[in-house]
Amino acid sequence: MKAQDNEILVYYNPASNRDKQVVAFAHSVAPNVREIAYKNTRFTQVIWRQILDKLELRPKDLMNRADPYYQDNIRGRDFNRDSWINILMNNPDLIKAPIVIKGDKAVLCDNPTDIYQL
Repeated sequence: MKAQDNEILVYYNPASNRDKQVVAFAHSVAPNVREIAYKNTRFTQVIWRQILDKLELRPKDLMNRADPYYQDNIRGRDFNRDSWINILMNNPDLIKAPIVIKGDKAVLCDNPTDIYQL
């Protein structure tokens, strides 16, 4: 997913207060912010690969390992990259923090101020 150079794209969980703070920070640093809620938009494998490449992370790095679903169904298992991406696609609630993209840069915002890394 490509964000324009003057636009910030925020992929987030609108039910999370921290995620809402990241969106507010995004609006404070850029005139154009595109908000994409986990529940409303399903990214393709190609888009996930692009996001992961920008983040320079593995799919597993995005997941909340304390989540009960992760503990019961994923912990201790070994998957290839495409399988991990499928898990992300089908279980976006496992994503531990909002993902913010601006141009060719992306950051996983564990803390709302992480947006300033862009």
